[in-house]
Amino acid sequence: MDLETLAHITCQIALEAGDKIMEIYQQPELTITHKDDRSPLTAADLASHHHIVDCLRELTPDYPVLSEESAHIPFSTRQHWQTYWLIDPLDGTREFIKRNDQFSILIALIHQHEPVLGVVYAPALGELW
Repeated sequence: MDLETLAHITCQIALEAGDKIMEIYQQPELTITHKDDRSPLTAADLASHHHIVDCLRELTPDYPVLSEESAHIPFSTRQHWQTYWLIDPLDGTREFIKRNDQFSILIALIHQHEPVLGVVYAPALGELW
Protein backbone atom coordinates (compact mmCIF):
# COMPACT_ATOMS: atom_id res chain seq x y z
CA MET A 1 0.00 0.00 0.00
CA ASP A 2 1.41 3.40 -0.93
CA LEU A 3 1.93 6.18 1.62
CA GLU A 4 -0.72 8.44 0.11
CA THR A 5 -3.39 5.76 0.53
CA LEU A 6 -2.14 4.98 4.04
CA ALA A 7 -2.29 8.68 4.91
CA HIS A 8 -5.92 9.00 3.77
CA ILE A 9 -6.96 5.92 5.73
CA THR A 10 -4.98 7.03 8.79
CA CYS A 11 -6.73 10.41 8.69
CA GLN A 12 -10.09 8.62 8.69
CA ILE A 13 -9.01 6.49 11.65
CA ALA A 14 -7.99 9.64 13.55
CA LEU A 15 -11.33 11.32 12.77
CA GLU A 16 -13.23 8.27 14.04
CA ALA A 17 -11.11 8.14 17.21
CA GLY A 18 -11.82 11.85 17.66
CA ASP A 19 -15.55 11.15 17.57
CA LYS A 20 -15.11 8.60 20.36
CA ILE A 21 -13.10 11.09 22.41
CA MET A 22 -15.64 13.86 21.91
CA GLU A 23 -18.54 11.64 23.02
CA ILE A 24 -16.78 11.24 26.36
CA TYR A 25 -15.60 14.88 26.47
CA GLN A 26 -19.21 16.06 26.29
CA GLN A 27 -20.34 13.94 29.24
CA PRO A 28 -21.02 15.94 32.40
CA GLU A 29 -18.56 13.91 34.52
CA LEU A 30 -15.30 12.20 33.68
CA THR A 31 -13.93 9.13 35.42
CA ILE A 32 -10.21 9.55 35.96
CA THR A 33 -7.77 6.87 37.04
CA HIS A 34 -3.99 6.98 37.11
CA LYS A 35 -1.26 4.94 35.45
CA ASP A 36 1.78 3.61 37.31
CA ASP A 37 3.64 6.86 36.57
CA ARG A 38 0.75 8.80 38.17
CA SER A 39 -0.32 10.37 34.89
CA PRO A 40 -4.08 10.56 34.39
CA LEU A 41 -6.03 8.05 32.32
CA THR A 42 -9.61 8.46 31.11
CA ALA A 43 -12.13 6.39 29.21
CA ALA A 44 -11.38 8.63 26.23
CA ASP A 45 -7.69 7.59 26.25
CA LEU A 46 -8.74 3.95 26.18
CA ALA A 47 -11.55 4.32 23.62
CA SER A 48 -9.23 6.13 21.23
CA HIS A 49 -6.41 3.63 21.87
CA HIS A 50 -8.59 0.59 21.16
CA HIS A 51 -10.10 2.10 18.02
CA ILE A 52 -6.78 3.16 16.54
CA VAL A 53 -4.93 -0.05 17.42
CA ASP A 54 -7.72 -2.28 16.08
CA CYS A 55 -7.91 -0.32 12.82
CA LEU A 56 -4.14 -0.20 12.27
CA ARG A 57 -3.76 -3.92 12.98
CA GLU A 58 -6.46 -4.66 10.42
CA LEU A 59 -4.97 -2.23 7.89
CA THR A 60 -1.34 -3.38 8.25
CA PRO A 61 -1.25 -6.67 10.19
CA ASP A 62 2.52 -7.05 9.68
CA TYR A 63 3.34 -3.74 11.39
CA PRO A 64 3.48 -3.67 15.18
CA VAL A 65 1.74 -0.86 17.04
CA LEU A 66 3.39 1.01 19.90
CA SER A 67 0.93 3.10 21.88
CA GLU A 68 1.26 5.12 25.04
CA GLU A 69 -1.59 3.03 26.43
CA SER A 70 -0.14 -0.37 25.43
CA ALA A 71 1.56 -2.75 27.76
CA HIS A 72 5.27 -2.07 27.99
CA ILE A 73 7.17 -3.61 25.08
CA PRO A 74 10.85 -4.00 25.91
CA PHE A 75 13.41 -2.17 23.80
CA SER A 76 15.11 -5.50 23.14
CA THR A 77 12.01 -6.38 21.09
CA ARG A 78 11.33 -2.96 19.58
CA GLN A 79 14.89 -2.39 18.40
CA HIS A 80 14.39 -4.96 15.66
CA TRP A 81 11.24 -3.40 14.25
CA GLN A 82 11.86 -1.97 10.79
CA THR A 83 8.37 -0.51 10.32
CA TYR A 84 5.82 0.19 13.04
CA TRP A 85 3.03 2.52 14.09
CA LEU A 86 3.69 4.93 16.96
CA ILE A 87 0.59 6.46 18.53
CA ASP A 88 -0.53 8.67 21.36
CA PRO A 89 -4.29 8.13 21.31
CA LEU A 90 -4.97 11.21 23.47
CA ASP A 91 -2.06 13.59 23.81
CA GLY A 92 -2.91 16.14 26.46
CA THR A 93 -5.07 14.12 28.85
CA ARG A 94 -4.64 16.81 31.53
CA GLU A 95 -6.00 19.42 29.11
CA PHE A 96 -8.82 17.05 28.19
CA ILE A 97 -9.70 16.81 31.89
CA LYS A 98 -9.55 20.62 32.22
CA ARG A 99 -11.84 20.79 29.16
CA ASN A 100 -9.77 23.47 27.49
CA ASP A 101 -9.85 21.86 24.00
CA GLN A 102 -6.04 21.61 23.83
CA PHE A 103 -5.58 17.89 23.18
CA SER A 104 -4.92 15.80 20.10
CA ILE A 105 -4.53 12.37 18.55
CA LEU A 106 -1.07 11.53 17.20
CA ILE A 107 -0.40 8.70 14.74
CA ALA A 108 2.91 8.12 12.98
CA LEU A 109 4.33 5.41 10.76
CA ILE A 110 8.01 4.83 11.46
CA HIS A 111 10.24 3.09 8.91
CA GLN A 112 13.91 2.37 9.58
CA HIS A 113 13.86 4.73 12.60
CA GLU A 114 12.44 7.67 10.62
CA PRO A 115 8.86 8.98 10.50
CA VAL A 116 7.41 8.54 7.01
CA LEU A 117 3.78 9.44 7.74
CA GLY A 118 2.19 11.50 10.48
CA VAL A 119 -1.33 12.53 11.40
CA VAL A 120 -2.27 15.02 14.11
CA TYR A 121 -5.93 15.61 14.87
CA ALA A 122 -7.32 18.09 17.41
CA PRO A 123 -10.93 16.88 17.67
CA ALA A 124 -12.26 19.71 19.87
CA LEU A 125 -10.94 22.23 17.36
CA GLY A 126 -11.84 20.18 14.28
CA GLU A 127 -8.31 20.58 12.89
CA LEU A 128 -6.47 17.77 11.08
CA TRP A 129 -2.87 17.90 9.91
